[in-house]
Amino acid sequence: MSSKSKKELERLQNLSEKQANKVKDLYNDMFGKPSSQSNKKSGYDPFADFKEPSLDEPGAAELLREAGRKDRDPLRDAQDALRQAQDLLDRTDEMTLSLLKSNQEGAEALKAAADQEKADSAPTATAAETAPPQESEEAPAEPEKDPMEELDELIGLDTIKKDVRELMDFVKIQKLRKDAGLKSVPVSLHLVFTGNPGTGKTTVARIIAKLYKQIGVLSKGQLVEVDRSGLVAGYVGQTALKTQEQIKKAMGGVLFIDEAYSLSQKDDPFGQEAVDTILKAMEDHRDDLVVIVAGYTAPMEKFINSNPGLKSRFNKYFEFPDYTVDELEKIFDLNCKRYDYKVEDSIRPHIRAMIVSRKMQERENFANAREIRNMFEDIITNQARRVAAMENPTNEDMMTITLDDLTDDVGDNTDTKLLEKLEAQREQEAQGEQNAAAGKNAEAEGGTEPAGEEES
Repeated sequence: MSSKSKKELERLQNLSEKQANKVKDLYNDMFGKPSSQSNKKSGYDPFADFKEPSLDEPGAAELLREAGRKDRDPLRDAQDALRQAQDLLDRTDEMTLSLLKSNQEGAEALKAAADQEKADSAPTATAAETAPPQESEEAPAEPEKDPMEELDELIGLDTIKKDVRELMDFVKIQKLRKDAGLKSVPVSLHLVFTGNPGTGKTTVARIIAKLYKQIGVLSKGQLVEVDRSGLVAGYVGQTALKTQEQIKKAMGGVLFIDEAYSLSQKDDPFGQEAVDTILKAMEDHRDDLVVIVAGYTAPMEKFINSNPGLKSRFNKYFEFPDYTVDELEKIFDLNCKRYDYKVEDSIRPHIRAMIVSRKMQERENFANAREIRNMFEDIITNQARRVAAMENPTNEDMMTITLDDLTDDVGDNTDTKLLEKLEAQREQEAQGEQNAAAGKNAEAEGGTEPAGEEES
């Protein structure tokens, strides 16, 4: 053997001995007998699944020593010994990983046993503690008021209340006849409301929607209130879509169109498109859609007569009269009661004088209840300014309306009786004009309707 081969063999032999010693150290560290008290207590042995390898087999160093014999190739034997040592190291890594996994499983088993022991020693929870939380009971809703009671509670509107009762009685009986298989008289549920603003048209329309549902002619009974801006779009073809959206919302209830005459203007294709869409919906959904149109008396009559389709479908008119001074004063008191205000008795004549004055100043466009609401808001605004200047206002101060809170130019020198007399004269003149107009209409129609009789 050459000197070069001898040196290589010695180097391999030293390397093999170092690796063999390293493997033995690993064996001693890994396969020492466990003595953990916790393992003995739990009965768990993490080394139970492993077999301690035998070291009786010839190691790498012994194989290298045999390589020195003349009848063997020492270099090849050294290489074989290195491969065996490398295989042994690989198996050692596998056993190490397996041992770590086993230790982890053992730790989990010990933890589970401890948790179970803790649970067994804990007191048993009661059924009330383990039961799922129950939702708090909601306060029962107040029963909905009967629509006819709501109608009766309205201030004034005696003729309207009478007309509504007659309409509901007629519709109810015709529905009962139809359900019983009897012939029923066709009745239009669509209505025309005429009169000045603030006379309760929207409120009565909402009540009628509820009554229609109560009788059974409508499925939902909601009120959808719109005007021209809610129906008409700015582009051709868009108005029909916008109107159909409102009709869809009103299905099962009432579509209330305020100032409906604004849809019928000269050279107005958009308004006509909305009217045509509404007429088609009234025909297609006659069993579950009611339309009520409202506005000033004269423009509404012109609007209905402008279209044969409108005239044939709207044949029931409700004329809403202006409120009297007494009724307007009651409306003011109702606002005070609703918001916890009270009026000193000494200023009641001044409140009444303010109402008469406003009504006379707005002869043609008086807003009735709406005007009284505005007057009430003006007065309580002044009252709030006055009370805010006090250092420590009491509840009585914050509730009481005094003479200082009135803002009109009506004061001690105002003759309330004179104002009321002038107002009565104005009402008589207006009634005479209506009677004269009704007489002309009756004459034009052949005298079949006596002058002054209200159109039903």
